Amino acid sequence: MAVVDEVQVVVAHSERATLRVGDVFLKVDADQTRIDVEVEAMALAPVPTPTVLWRKPPVLALAAVRGTALGRLGEPSPASPSDWAAAGAAIRALHDAPLPPWPGKNLDQLVARLDSECELLLADGVLPADLVMRNREVAAAALRPWKPVFIHGDLQITHVFVENDAVTGVIDWSEAAQGDAMYDLAVLTLGHEECLDDLLGGYGTDADPDVIRGWWSWRSLVASRWLIEHGFDPDSPGCEFDVLRARM
Repeated sequence: MAVVDEVQVVVAHSERATLRVGDVFLKVDADQTRIDVEVEAMALAPVPTPTVLWRKPPVLALAAVRGTALGRLGEPSPASPSDWAAAGAAIRALHDAPLPPWPGKNLDQLVARLDSECELLLADGVLPADLVMRNREVAAAALRPWKPVFIHGDLQITHVFVENDAVTGVIDWSEAAQGDAMYDLAVLTLGHEECLDDLLGGYGTDADPDVIRGWWSWRSLVASRWLIEHGFDPDSPGCEFDVLRARM
């Protein structure tokens, strides 16, 4: 048996936890539907994904992927322009792949969620009213009909790994579904707007920067309360509140 120095807590909150033990990630999730989606999405995705080592509910064991993440929210990305372009090409391959057999959120659901979160943010005084309403206006650009594609659904900058100008792995597929291609591009560049041109250079045509900006606002508005309630700080430099302020 391999000897490991420590068990690292990657993320932990009331819904799920991820631990790293050596080169193995252990994902513990109370909702087995998310794990079902993750395993099936990785099998379908035409991009590098972690190897499933074993599964014994509620635990999924995954092998670590090579390379380093494109960066972290709130910090400058250490990745090169060619790394970002490689990420764009990988995302385009995903979006061009056959749709997964399960649907994602529809437009009415996304509008309703945004309206609900904005109401709660205003009622709680979490953010200034003018900031919330301005970003609600910006988010409207994203809330339009779209042609569904195979999306990752939670393509945070920490979920894409690169090495030698190539993508070596994309992790955390529990939100994968049919959805808007621009949403994936927006989530990956949230807080890293300076990297958008490099990403789109690899992604190719059919990207709409105005829609991407709309998804930046939508994502930041709907995530803020959840982050606060689960012990994260969206007001850290470069994070969600700064993304919202940048739209003013």
